Amino acid sequence: MGYTVAFANEKGGYLVFGLKDAHPHDVCGSKAYEGREGQLEQNVYRDLGIRISTEVQFDGTKRVLIIKIPARPVGKPLYFKDVPLMRIGDALERMSDEMYLSIIQEQEPDFSAKVCDSISIADLDEAAIKKMKESYARKQKNPGFMQSSTEQVLTDLKLSESRKLNYAALILLSKKEIIQQKLPQSKTIWEFRNSEAQIHSDSREAIEEPLFIGIDQIWQLINQPTLNKKYPIQSGAYIFDLYDFNEAVIREAVLNAIAHRDYTISSEVVIKQYPGKIIINNPGGFPKGVNIDNLLTVSSTPRSRLMTDILEKTGLVERSGQGVDKIFSITLSEGKAYPDYKSSDMFQVSLCLRTEITDKAFHIFISRYQNSDREPKLGVEQIITLSKIRIGISQNLNLEIVTQLEKSGLIQKLSGHTNRYTLSAEYHQMANDDLKIGKKYMVKEIEQLLLALQGSTLKIGVLEANLSASLNRNQLKYLTGKLFEDDILQKEGRGSGTSYTISTQFSHLRGDVLIKKVIDHLKVKYKVKNSPNSDRNSPK
Repeated sequence: MGYTVAFANEKGGYLVFGLKDAHPHDVCGSKAYEGREGQLEQNVYRDLGIRISTEVQFDGTKRVLIIKIPARPVGKPLYFKDVPLMRIGDALERMSDEMYLSIIQEQEPDFSAKVCDSISIADLDEAAIKKMKESYARKQKNPGFMQSSTEQVLTDLKLSESRKLNYAALILLSKKEIIQQKLPQSKTIWEFRNSEAQIHSDSREAIEEPLFIGIDQIWQLINQPTLNKKYPIQSGAYIFDLYDFNEAVIREAVLNAIAHRDYTISSEVVIKQYPGKIIINNPGGFPKGVNIDNLLTVSSTPRSRLMTDILEKTGLVERSGQGVDKIFSITLSEGKAYPDYKSSDMFQVSLCLRTEITDKAFHIFISRYQNSDREPKLGVEQIITLSKIRIGISQNLNLEIVTQLEKSGLIQKLSGHTNRYTLSAEYHQMANDDLKIGKKYMVKEIEQLLLALQGSTLKIGVLEANLSASLNRNQLKYLTGKLFEDDILQKEGRGSGTSYTISTQFSHLRGDVLIKKVIDHLKVKYKVKNSPNSDRNSPK
């Protein structure tokens, strides 16, 4: 482990078992980690976060194990048992102050500003150039920009210098075949799987067009009607349409992945879409100075500063450092789970966004306030603070934001506490409304199952995989059985091959309308009285 850290700190290398130490390093063979090479890779990653790779070769019957150790990320010294290590000859030593300072002072070069040899204006896609001009003119409120020549536009936006185009021009504007030739890893892979347990994808596309064209193609794949379902949420006379995947959030997340990835790594941005979540992976860890704990508070230097600047100036992404804020605030205000970056490491950033609306009342609570005449309106910090208070976090909150929310009547102090808060009574009234139907059903469980089934016929195994975060197999078996008995569901097959679908009388409905009709039907059947809040939430 110590040698792995030292090698990575010194730009990587190979650790070889089975050769003699003395020159000329004759093969002597080794049984080190024999049959456990894969476990070794897992152990090193678990303990150090470093992804080594192993290879076994034979000279006759003599086994040689070769371990490839990657270089550390730019600006990040690595540690073993809290000690940054380097090598002096064959020995491991604590890293010298000079080496440590040189590492932490490193700056990642702007790959996007680097000249891309032998490409010219003739290699650029005219449709992409037009899209960039339109976006810039609209964002900057400068319609005259549309009349500028392509040469002038490229110079003004620093995509061309001394008639030489850079990699930002290649990624944003070049023809597909030129990108394939010069930077094939810049493509984006999109995959869809109907179940999280599947290894092979049901659909797979490679998007290789320039980014100003490709981003729309990526969104069209994610936003297919059968894959991005609409969920109308009703509150009084208003209906808020939510989708599994919010367009603003997805575009920001995908563009962030493409703009902030490490283009020196020959891997692509990969988008994995499922019925219940989407995962966006990009090569290269977080930019220097950024980690999971400070994502929302630190200002980072993007790897591709020039490309990021152009995306900002054309309105495709938020200002630098605000994109993640936007992803969090919109996702949380929709009542969904926190955006999840915990699978990220030094060599990749992984963002998981889940479709399930875990707290419908919170979405209505936020939407009512934002659509009312009450001021001030909620920004990113206010929504994140409300979300933290909703789940019981009252420590380390911004006191200025807390005071503002308390004055607005959105939060209140907990009884008997001076520094602990809860959301207002209005939220709790909505959240606690109609939790159960008699002794047979939990409304939340019905909602989750109906949303998973709407417009589909699914086997119990697929339902179990898609709802594993909220319902176990026994709960699903009970719920599907009772809803079948109550004519809410239809089924075909037997045992593990049983498929379920929503019964004909409800199958034409979607989202909150579907849920309300089913729940009203069950309340009538089991003679459950509506709560005082039901009339307030009913259609007018």
